[in-house]
Amino acid sequence: MKSAKALFIIAVLALPMALSPTASSQVPSGRDVVKPETYVSLDPAGRGSSFQIAVVMKIRPGFHVNAREKSEDYLIATDLKAALPAGFNSGEVSYPKGKLEKFTFSKTPLNVYQGNVILRMPVTALENAPLGEQHIPLKLRYQACSSELCLPPVTITLDATLSVAASSSAAKPAHAEIFGKQ
Repeated sequence: MKSAKALFIIAVLALPMALSPTASSQVPSGRDVVKPETYVSLDPAGRGSSFQIAVVMKIRPGFHVNAREKSEDYLIATDLKAALPAGFNSGEVSYPKGKLEKFTFSKTPLNVYQGNVILRMPVTALENAPLGEQHIPLKLRYQACSSELCLPPVTITLDATLSVAASSSAAKPAHAEIFGKQ
């Protein structure tokens, strides 16, 4: 009799977990919906040379992120920032133009990114840039949504790794599939 009572209590306690929305719908995290990868246009980059860091955002089908130029004040724009170490300077991030899409939850079309999106940041290795392998920390902030729900905004820390050579003449183009011929 005690074991039947114990099973009943376990079933009653487990019921709220089984009925919770997350148990049945498995809402993903914004980190699961967007897979960002970093690329550097030169390998190595020489002191005194200019190059680009690209962040390729691979957005899961059925989802979108708000473009940099947001179409409504309440939206959270995609944002990329670098914490440049000594010996490097950067320019303004180049964000692609978004695409206006209509969603059932909004009366007006929203400016969004879908599929694969490339954000580009121009960087210069100064004459005093440290030699060898260097790391440029990046922070990518975005909010991913589907046509049914918006996930909480996330900020992801990324790392752009590059090698710095003593001379700009040692610089070699890399990742032509992202940057084209340089």
